[in-house]
Amino acid sequence: MNILNVENVSKSYMSKPVLSGVSVGINDTDKIGVVGTNGTGKSTLLSIVAGVTTPDSGQVITSNGLRISYLPQNPVFDTDKTLLENIADKIYAGGDHWDKMGEIKANLSKFGIDDPECSVEILSGGQKKRAALVAAIMTPSDLLILDEPTNHLDSDMIEWLEVFLQHFRGALLMITHDRYFLDEVTNQILEIDKGNVYRYESNYSGFLELKQQRLDYEQAAERKAATLFRKDLAWMLRGARARSTKQKAHIQRFEELRDRQRPEEERQVQLSSLPTRMGNKTIILDGITKSYEGKTLFKNFSYTFNKLDRIGIIGPNGCGKSTLMKCIIGLVNPDEGNVEIGQTIKIGYFGQENEALDESKRVIDYIKDTAEFIRTEEGLVSASVMCDRFLFNPEMQYAPISKLSGGEKRRLYLLRVLMEQPNVIILDEPTNDLDIQTLRILEDYLDGFAGIIITVSHDRYFLDRVVTRIFAFEEGGSLYQSEGGYSDYLVHKKETVGASAADNSSNTKGGAGSVNKASDDSTDEKASKNSWKTPREKTKLSFKEQREYDNIEAEIEALEEKSAELEAQIAEAATDYPKLVALSKEKEEVDAEIERKMDRFVELQELVDSFSGDK
Repeated sequence: MNILNVENVSKSYMSKPVLSGVSVGINDTDKIGVVGTNGTGKSTLLSIVAGVTTPDSGQVITSNGLRISYLPQNPVFDTDKTLLENIADKIYAGGDHWDKMGEIKANLSKFGIDDPECSVEILSGGQKKRAALVAAIMTPSDLLILDEPTNHLDSDMIEWLEVFLQHFRGALLMITHDRYFLDEVTNQILEIDKGNVYRYESNYSGFLELKQQRLDYEQAAERKAATLFRKDLAWMLRGARARSTKQKAHIQRFEELRDRQRPEEERQVQLSSLPTRMGNKTIILDGITKSYEGKTLFKNFSYTFNKLDRIGIIGPNGCGKSTLMKCIIGLVNPDEGNVEIGQTIKIGYFGQENEALDESKRVIDYIKDTAEFIRTEEGLVSASVMCDRFLFNPEMQYAPISKLSGGEKRRLYLLRVLMEQPNVIILDEPTNDLDIQTLRILEDYLDGFAGIIITVSHDRYFLDRVVTRIFAFEEGGSLYQSEGGYSDYLVHKKETVGASAADNSSNTKGGAGSVNKASDDSTDEKASKNSWKTPREKTKLSFKEQREYDNIEAEIEALEEKSAELEAQIAEAATDYPKLVALSKEKEEVDAEIERKMDRFVELQELVDSFSGDK
């Protein structure tokens, strides 16, 4: 049953169209994931559907009595009230429901907030987001709207939220960068691209395939149109005269092809920089220990980083992951032990709270403060060009940072880190607020990065894609080490727990402060089978293809003439019904043959063009 319709909605910011005539319907069982690059209007669309933002034009029509619960990207709290009072007000709209306070406290504790009576002013951005999420999921609703709900959640919380949303009896409209989460929760994907909306009846994995089919179809249609345009252009240049109906139609087709709207190439972030040379001495952690308020985060931890280490650090919120990273870069001193940094080591730190952003500065000035130029494989590239590669056009470069969306600020912060040309990249929750497209490109960049990568992340897909070793925080300040990505860690951990339950003699696991190793014995073996004979590369049309190519244009023209003759006969036979039916059927067959011949002509022309390009 349809519960909400977005009808022809448009919205602009800073004279930049974000949404252009968007129309979307939502049914009561839809679980919709919204994807698209940062700044394309995802959060704006959710805010409009939730009734928080008013569109410039268009309208949102809801069914009678529709209840909507909304988690914004940046939740706002009343600083004059405690956290518990804020949550109760959001859930019950100011009504007295003190009998539910126990349930609120339990859910806040589940999401890592143990003091519900605290002032909201002492909460971090992540704690505020988790508290607002509790309010959103506890609010009775028919439509649940969530903007980046997995940000600042650890893996256990994400898995709990997955199960909750899978069993939620209502519609869901959600933005998230977590691709595993999208796969498990959604049954539809809504893509926003250049102000337009494309809908796919699938989860994220199916969306990737369906989107590629859409792009392939658009490109194939464009190649066909381009080939026909070249042919028609040559015909026009031979001196076409509009002396007949056929030639007039031919000229009209030429003009339509000439003025067609070509599919725009999808702009992507371009990550390109050369890391600073790294010497033999990297980063050495020698027996470091750190405690806060009587709680040991890590104890007597030692590790020497290899030159191409890809380390993922995981654990529940508050266990000490970010503190460990800050010890490495020198922002926090360990209580015991030493951190030694090699002289050639240059660290780029991508924090989770955009600590380095001065929102009063212009985008270009913020980047130039780090470097006017950066050395890439192509040579020196200016700060302005790098901004453009990160999808900040000249107009955006001279705008203050405060005007950017949350995702655009994260992208800008990432650019600044790369402009420093580090040989060690430390990423603290890099997937927060970055769009999926940028994440995929970042992952490709990290694949070829000639240095050390250390990342804290709860994004399971990102960990599986990027890291080759997991450090997992455990009780008492110990760190469990597992070779492989996050999925491998889960397997190793399960095997370890099973082995411990069956036999306590396993002495390969160290105590507090040690690094426990789990080998990945289940590595897939990939075998490639070479054919006994390698086929020769095709360099020209076969004799049959060449003859077909030489004659096909004449055949198309003859068929077009026949179609025009049939059209004239149909006009004359308007009162002779049996003859009209026969002529119409014959014309349909001729037109279908013209279409088939045109498709074949495009195929042959592409072969000819490819051979010409090889020479």
